[in-house]
This record gives sequence, structure tokens and C-alpha cells, in this order.
Amino acid sequence: MDLLSTSATLIPRNRFKSFKGSDICKLVKKYYPADFTQQDIYGLEQQLKPFVVDASNDGELKNISTLTELCHCLVETGRDAIYNLIVRLLQLLVTLPVCTASAERAFSSLKIIKTRLRNKMADENLANNLVVHIEREIAEKYNFEAVLTEFKRKGDRKADL
Repeated sequence: MDLLSTSATLIPRNRFKSFKGSDICKLVKKYYPADFTQQDIYGLEQQLKPFVVDASNDGELKNISTLTELCHCLVETGRDAIYNLIVRLLQLLVTLPVCTASAERAFSSLKIIKTRLRNKMADENLANNLVVHIEREIAEKYNFEAVLTEFKRKGDRKADL
């Protein structure tokens, strides 16, 4: 939550009231260590200073109200070359809710699939059932009668010991 609330200070419409570049850099160091090197974090801090001045004075940037709009505007106006580290951070922040939603969806599916009756299910079988449940839009396209017929046609599958 602290990542999202602090990143919201990047939106120019807020007039950078609670903006602190050092706070953003601390959060980047904490949450994105694989995406930003120490040099990148220093460069990000250096890019944030002129970005605040630029965004405060530019008419296009003043009216932006979301991180997605800010990212699009920086790319469309060619400022992504100047503020490349800010754009990278914005792209990561914009995809954060999507990543969280898919993880929550998987855990919800796990709760549905792994009932008391299926509690002793092997991990591989559980994973296969979860994939079918999570990707049910794709699974609905298959004719299960045809799958069963094909399975029966293959014959005996017992392993030779």
C-alpha cells in the first residue's frame, strides 16, 4: 500500500504536494531491486527533480490524473528519453494491480479446489486441477466426451514393473 500511495505523488494533478523523491527511491530499492541497480536509483533521484519542475509548468502534464495517463503522455511527447527511469518505474507500477489480481485469483481457486475431500491430493494433480479451474474459459472450448473417448482408445496404461 505504501508503494501505491507514494507513487501517487508522481501525478502532476496533485501539484506534487506530498512529493518526496527520496521516499520514491527508497520504495524502488525495497520493491524493485532486480529492476533498478544502485546507479539506476541514483539516476532516478536525479531525474525526479527536473521532472517535478517540468510537470508543474507544462500544460499537458498538469491535467493528468492517473499513472497510466502520465506514462502515455511522457512517451507521446518524447520525454521518455529524458525520463527513462521514471517511465520504467511507471510501467512497473501500472502492472502491479494486474499481478496482484492474478495471484489473488489463483489463491481463491486453490481454496475452491482444495476441499477437505481433496486434501490429500498430490501436488501435481492439484496443480493440474488449478490450471483447468483458473483457465476455465479455455477449458470450456474442449469437448470432454471426445477427450474421454480418445483416452479410452489409447488402451491400458499400467506400467510394467
